[in-house]
Amino acid sequence: MIIEIVKSVIFGIIEGITEWLPISSTGHLILAEQFIKFNEVSQEFWNMFEVVIQLGAILAVVLLYIKKIWPFTNKKEKAIKNTGILSYINKSVINLWGKILVACIPAAIIGLIFDEVFEKLFYNPVCIAIALIVFGIAFIVIENWNKDKKSQKENASQITYKDALIIGIFQLLAAIFPGTSRSGATIIGALLIGLSRPNAAEFTFYLAIPTMFGASLLKLLKFGLTFTQLEIEVLLVGMIVSFLVSIIVIKFLMNYIKKHNFKIFGYYRIILGIIVLLYFSLT
Repeated sequence: MIIEIVKSVIFGIIEGITEWLPISSTGHLILAEQFIKFNEVSQEFWNMFEVVIQLGAILAVVLLYIKKIWPFTNKKEKAIKNTGILSYINKSVINLWGKILVACIPAAIIGLIFDEVFEKLFYNPVCIAIALIVFGIAFIVIENWNKDKKSQKENASQITYKDALIIGIFQLLAAIFPGTSRSGATIIGALLIGLSRPNAAEFTFYLAIPTMFGASLLKLLKFGLTFTQLEIEVLLVGMIVSFLVSIIVIKFLMNYIKKHNFKIFGYYRIILGIIVLLYFSLT
């Protein structure tokens, strides 16, 4: 039992690091599971665990960005000009949430319809490795392309609904191909349409809240709400660890990209993808 909890801690650390760095949390968890397997829980539990563990990471975003995403205000100049409850709703935050929800539409529609198909076709080490390499190259190419260009959109208020939809389409790629990285795909889409690196990263964090909550809810409902004592402990430990690690990683990433670009993550993805391809071709 203790061993299973230790494994959950390891998976929580992996989730907390890789969910926010653009290197694919799902891809890393699937790869890690090749070497570190739960022995006392079912495969169905693992399929649920690798998604629901993200709830801890979501809570880290909520904690760190609550002032920017909380829709209520006591400042009349920021509120919707109306009487009653509308006079306490922050119109700029509501506008932001509208863009977030628009960005969720592509992955929500396609994911709901073809989720099981994608899992059967692409959730394997070779596909993960290819996605790691392809999007690693994309990061390097886009950063080189943007090298001498000034970012046009430095904050979330400058993101249009059209921009949000484009970013959402890029997020769809991550829903289809594990190893792509949800944050990586959305950041690439955001950089292509002129968002600054901090703005691209922040919008990716916001977008994770409904996206990951929805995916986790679907997995929980599919698995059912009946858990053994061990399953509850494993899931809670994984979520708590991913929450704590996520806080550290998000702060690190935001500080890092103020002075550096994303190319280091591109190189990491390419190297890891090659190692994965070599390993599984020899085993």
